[in-house]
Amino acid sequence: MKLFAIEASGPVAGCAVLEDDKLIAEFSVQNQKTHSQSLMPMMEQMKQIMPFPLSEIDAVVTTAGPGSFTGLRIGAATAKGMGFALGVPVIPVPTVDALACNLPGTDALICPIMDARRQQVYTGIYCFEKQPADPASKEEQILLRVLRPQCVRSIQETAQELNEMYSTAGGRSVVFLGDGVPVYRQVLAQLMQVPYRYAPAGTDRQRAASAAVRAMQLCREQGSACMVSADEFRPEYLRLSQAERELQEARKAGDAALEELKAGHAPEGFIP
Repeated sequence: MKLFAIEASGPVAGCAVLEDDKLIAEFSVQNQKTHSQSLMPMMEQMKQIMPFPLSEIDAVVTTAGPGSFTGLRIGAATAKGMGFALGVPVIPVPTVDALACNLPGTDALICPIMDARRQQVYTGIYCFEKQPADPASKEEQILLRVLRPQCVRSIQETAQELNEMYSTAGGRSVVFLGDGVPVYRQVLAQLMQVPYRYAPAGTDRQRAASAAVRAMQLCREQGSACMVSADEFRPEYLRLSQAERELQEARKAGDAALEELKAGHAPEGFIP
């Protein structure tokens, strides 16, 4: 199976091509340019060096969210356009799942943290498990397992759950990665009561190749159930954008003021 993966959910823009369990190529960049400036040139260069034409791609993979609202829209538009052009489905991969796939084979609990602002993080809890490919084989597979599906929550809640899981998870330490690490590093030093560490550079940010690897596992476990048509695909934001939140708050304030007027009480600062 041949997959073309697109990454645009966070500070990294990237693309990768995976054929079964072989990574054919990957481009990745983290700079000050917007993904709309970086992504298309990388994809064009990828097209030139691939050992087979784009027409042989079986599906387009993209991190579906959460992440940067602008980045997710760029990634979604690119994946949908490519899916339409090639007539192939899209495989949406949860961004936090893809981040966890950066650390295959570790014995630690994996906790990606992406800065969601307002003292919150996009996060999840994962581990890798080894299991035989089949009863007659001695070859082991290393598969990602989801212990806490991706969600948005406070860093305090995340640390508390990790501390509580230490004994039930066999005394596993925790490894953190993601763009939330530099934001919450000092906070975690105060909150964590169990052994923990941070992923090194090169494995601590989103990668298109990791999204492709996760998509391949989903295909093997779920078949076509993990795929959607290019027309149906939508990003998964997990929460409203800042503009939508401000509009919602303004509407609530307006409704409250209207109720005050109906009750015969003018709200503070009201000018008739």
